[in-house]
Amino acid sequence: MKIVFMGTPDFAVPSLELLVQHGYTVSAVVTAPDKPRGRGQQVSFTPVKEISLKHSIPVLQPDSLKDPHFISQLSSLSPDIFVVVAFRILPKDVYTIPSKGSFNLHASLLPKYRGAAPINWAIINGDRESGVTTFFLQEKVDTGNVILQRRVPITDEMNAGALHDALSELGAAAVLETVQKIELGSATPQAQNDTLATPAPKIFKETCRINWNGTTHQLHNFIRGLSPYPAAWTMHDGKTIKIYKTRKAEIRDQRLEIRRGEINIHNAGLLVKTSDAWLEILELQQEGKKRMGTEEFLRGYRFNSGDRLE
Repeated sequence: MKIVFMGTPDFAVPSLELLVQHGYTVSAVVTAPDKPRGRGQQVSFTPVKEISLKHSIPVLQPDSLKDPHFISQLSSLSPDIFVVVAFRILPKDVYTIPSKGSFNLHASLLPKYRGAAPINWAIINGDRESGVTTFFLQEKVDTGNVILQRRVPITDEMNAGALHDALSELGAAAVLETVQKIELGSATPQAQNDTLATPAPKIFKETCRINWNGTTHQLHNFIRGLSPYPAAWTMHDGKTIKIYKTRKAEIRDQRLEIRRGEINIHNAGLLVKTSDAWLEILELQQEGKKRMGTEEFLRGYRFNSGDRLE
């Protein structure tokens, strides 16, 4: 069976690797164009391209997925199936090319969390489990018939980075199983229940600003749901501070005069007042500085009595 694999970031790499390891013919890989990165603006490849080159797989990097030349290239490969993992939205002229269809791996239990940031929103919302879904592509994003799903628990301390890595590996196994089912003709796609759909919209910088009026539980989930990237942030004395790791503090102080966001240095720990208790900050980063633990941070950064994070 001839496969064209489409993907760009690290999340997609285990899926491509597993297909190659199991002897599948990957006729080509489609990934994002090379672009300058970092201070030196050196041109770098996407993670998926790097793996493709390692396995001597031809790579296509179109600027536009609607480019007639690109579509002609895909058609000339006579693919049986397109496997799409963490890639752009495909136009109908592209995803209808393969004889057995095109399927996508999505990092949620569809129809829950349709959209660009399912991993982040699952943790922000305090979900106890997540998972992956493979589904055949349709015109409307993330709405196609489900082929299979696999689940994973979300622990209290798991952040978005840890869940990303877990779903990347779980997703690779789901992709392999999906390809095997399609090859054997044993796939039995099921329609999604649109009434159960929830959104997972793209996250922007302003999305990540911490509102200290939330409860300790809500803020702990919010911060770990954005860690390590793009990272929740707050302001102090005109400076941006990113917060990466927290825990629910054991102390209780219900004095009404304590304002939300007020700072308390307690036993060399950094506590911040929430709507119902205190949140302890464990890892943070001042703008222009490196990420560090609280003890190291407090050696070089001063908070005054009564200061607040805003």
